[in-house]
Amino acid sequence: MKIHIVYAHPHTASLNAALRDEAVRTLEGSGHAVTVSDLYAMKWKAVADYDDFGPTEEERFMFAAGEAWEKGEIAADVKEEQAKLLAADLVVLQFPLWWYTVPAILKGWIDRVFTNGFGYGTSRDWPRFGDGVLKGRRAMVVVTTGAAESHLSDRGVNGSIDDLLFPLQHGVLFYTGMEVLPPVVVTGAAVMDEAGFAGATELVRIRMAAVAETAPIAYRRQADDYDDAKRLKPGLEPAGTTGFALHIA
Repeated sequence: MKIHIVYAHPHTASLNAALRDEAVRTLEGSGHAVTVSDLYAMKWKAVADYDDFGPTEEERFMFAAGEAWEKGEIAADVKEEQAKLLAADLVVLQFPLWWYTVPAILKGWIDRVFTNGFGYGTSRDWPRFGDGVLKGRRAMVVVTTGAAESHLSDRGVNGSIDDLLFPLQHGVLFYTGMEVLPPVVVTGAAVMDEAGFAGATELVRIRMAAVAETAPIAYRRQADDYDDAKRLKPGLEPAGTTGFALHIA
């Protein structure tokens, strides 16, 4: 498999850096070809703006982005990242959880790379949630948190980690057509000792060794399970199910 890792952590000697290196070693040792976009090292521009497009008189940002895509006038760094995604069989996003979400530099990568015409379209007929430009690829999140595992459980003070990652996993990765593997979640990063580090690296090693066989999260495809108003068809939900869980078969 061709695997592309999008990595976002500013410290070159961090826990995340060590886990990234372990992931690359394991994947390459299993015969996969691996590329990495280290966003901080690349000094990635994190703001989506009109500088990403060629000359345009279109004032509406979304439509200016679509025009630039159609003309092939998207910024060169964005084109390069899009090409990496198109070439990949598996896309891995790795980051520390900051304020319940991704670091700003990774959010900027999402905003700029998944542009109108590539990541989304304005037409009601644009293929979404299980379909799209990146259909046929797999994706996985690797995330570290300072919080303990219990803090991120169903009754944890931070909320369930599955709920916190839903906007990214379902709203970005699955939205654009990719099948999303269960995340690799490393908790307690702020107070991790040697035993914890050994456990974290082993977790990454096991999960990376199994990426080709791991079953994806059973998100519901828009084309199959939703009505014309984009609401889940009646009778598909298990009794008592609400919220994000409705969208997992």
